[in-house]
Amino acid sequence: MKLHWSPKSPYVRKVMVCANELGVPDELTLVRSVAAMLKPNERLMLDNPLSKIPTLVLDDGTSLFDSAVICDYLNDRAGGALFPKDGDDKYRALRWHAFGDGLLDALILWRNERERDAPLKELLDAFELKTCASLKRLDDEADALARTPLTIGQIAIGCALGYLDYRFETLGWRGLAPRLAQWYGELAQRPSFRNTEPVNG
Repeated sequence: MKLHWSPKSPYVRKVMVCANELGVPDELTLVRSVAAMLKPNERLMLDNPLSKIPTLVLDDGTSLFDSAVICDYLNDRAGGALFPKDGDDKYRALRWHAFGDGLLDALILWRNERERDAPLKELLDAFELKTCASLKRLDDEADALARTPLTIGQIAIGCALGYLDYRFETLGWRGLAPRLAQWYGELAQRPSFRNTEPVNG
């Protein structure tokens, strides 16, 4: 299987964390792919016309995107338990998954806005407000995150917090969410997270 990949993408990281947790990273052939918003990647578009990563190309040529679909596919293929099948466990995992991805979406938009020549202050303030509110809510859920067996939900939230460390170091989010920070500190020691830390280059 071919994975369009970048060492800096938090959504690619989510896929790679799942692959590591499932014991299948060696089944993925990583293809370094740049997916800039203003410069569609023609090579990537052969597999994903949206020019977005991650994109997984199966051995039969079928392309899967986005990260949620790819992670679900890898979990099913490996017979994993990262996506609970039913009941409260299922919807708890899906809710945390959506929460982590939603926080990541806001952070990426925030970063894009602040990189503009003339960023809009109202947008910057709105993204900061949403981020801080999300961190406080997750701080209230830190005990539940810790006592629940690892699922795609905790992985998504962990990747969002890792992106905060990578792109928003000056925010000082641990002071806003100390219980969440303690939980994340333990999560980040898992080999799947240590092996997938974002790097420049």
